Amino acid sequence: RWFTHFYVVSVLWNGFLLIWLFRAEFLGESLPSWIQDMHHALGRDSQSENTGNEHFSALLVLLLLWLHSCRRLAECLWTSVFSSGVIHIVQYCFGLGYYIAVGSTVLCQVPTNVRNGKGLSVQICWYHIIGVMMYIWASLHQHRCLAILANLRKSRSGKVVSLSHSVPSGDWFESVSCPHYFAELLIYVSMAITLGIHNVTWWCVVMYVLFNQALAAVLCHEFYQKNFSSYPKHRKAFIPLVF
Repeated sequence: RWFTHFYVVSVLWNGFLLIWLFRAEFLGESLPSWIQDMHHALGRDSQSENTGNEHFSALLVLLLLWLHSCRRLAECLWTSVFSSGVIHIVQYCFGLGYYIAVGSTVLCQVPTNVRNGKGLSVQICWYHIIGVMMYIWASLHQHRCLAILANLRKSRSGKVVSLSHSVPSGDWFESVSCPHYFAELLIYVSMAITLGIHNVTWWCVVMYVLFNQALAAVLCHEFYQKNFSSYPKHRKAFIPLVF
């Protein structure tokens, strides 16, 4: 239930970064000095040959990250039905820090000249189109799967009738136990593609998401197998047909 706090922080912080980056792109304004100082330490000090694409890619990924946070916040507030489970205080603090750091990571990819208030032209490339399409596809499936989980605890009228666990079915649940975790990974991969595929920094973020979501999926998969004797044996834990 307290995951909701993560998305509140993400919507506010990444929305703030998005506004400033948008103003730098289209109005030629400088980023606030404290943001420039922070990213002077964390980011690059030299601009690359393809700054136009890099700048627009970062702006687009920050927009996708913000939209993802908005959707997840809305799902936490109005779709998901949470049990009485709790989160460790260390995990909670780490989660809050993560959503602040991930937006800053995107902003670190912006060339220095843009941080100083020199706007760049918008250049849409093939990887932007592929990345956004993959993002939309994965986001739709993640929402469907979260709705399926929520409906297991609701009556047909939409009233919550139980907080117990049940075996989900439909959509990607036919292939894996935790398709919403798999969709989360695909969403971050789509952002890596949108950044131009070659961005090593963001692929490190993808690897973190991979291991984090894979661990959660395995634990959930083992829970299903332990508590439901008729649980489908063909289902994988995380990645269809693979893992």
